[in-house]
Amino acid sequence: MPWSDTVRFVRQLSHDLRNDLNAIELRSAYIGELTQDQELTSEIKRLREVVSDMNSTLQLLSSAVGEVAPNVITYPAGEFLADMRTQIERNFSKENQEITWDVQLQNGILNIDPQLFQEVFVELFANAFQHDRAKGPLVATARISDGQFLFSLHEPKAVFSSETQNWGREPFRNIRQRHYGLGLNRVRAIIEAHGGELQAQHDPKTATLISTVALPISSPRPENA
Repeated sequence: MPWSDTVRFVRQLSHDLRNDLNAIELRSAYIGELTQDQELTSEIKRLREVVSDMNSTLQLLSSAVGEVAPNVITYPAGEFLADMRTQIERNFSKENQEITWDVQLQNGILNIDPQLFQEVFVELFANAFQHDRAKGPLVATARISDGQFLFSLHEPKAVFSSETQNWGREPFRNIRQRHYGLGLNRVRAIIEAHGGELQAQHDPKTATLISTVALPISSPRPENA
């Protein structure tokens, strides 16, 4: 089945289910107004919370398969990295001390959609913390080399059986509760929409999975230009 057909199906199904959930939410709110029974009121509140969680899951699912349409702005590489680190520290406040940063950036300008790239790095770090991580810190490196911004995330992986040739190109492969194997596919789509690449390789000698994001850069204009 073409991916475009899959996307249409997922988004239409999500839309239809969310309409039904919104109807349940409205009915629940109305029933809550009709009763003064505290136990029933509490149960209705919990029901509305479940409906809200399901609605959020469907929204995330619909976004994960959605078309990537970057709203690109120029962004100095150093500023981007600093802002990205702030976001990671905010999202992973408990795990932040387990990240070692190695940043060596020269001048360079990225042309990116910052909001979309926030998704990219949050997903990469979330995967690193959640999936079969071995003991040891995550090592995040950032460089500019040969006209590219290169960001690599080194994850300790004592056990690793996945293939990396099609990294981020196999949606729905790893499915578990409330996770549908779309995160890396979304990451890859965002990176490629910016003219970049996502690569991964596992080094069995060091038991490390290395994920690399490569983005083209443009040199800053001279000040007197």
